[in-house]
Amino acid sequence: MKAIELKSKTNQSGRLKIDLDLNVKNSAVRVLILMDESEEEQNWATYALKNEAFDFLKEPEEDIYSIQDGKPFND
Repeated sequence: MKAIELKSKTNQSGRLKIDLDLNVKNSAVRVLILMDESEEEQNWATYALKNEAFDFLKEPEEDIYSIQDGKPFND
């Protein structure tokens, strides 16, 4: 399988137009769209920490594990 990377931008309406001649006729193709994550998505953990819904995790009763628990994970 051959992969072609093409960087592009969406227009003001959010539409993507690709003008690329593959020189292949009557063939099935798969299109994979990878979008850069927004800053908000990258920082979801930071937002979760600020969310009051998770404040109960800051209570001493919730701190039940120590560094001695479990086994190290080395990948």
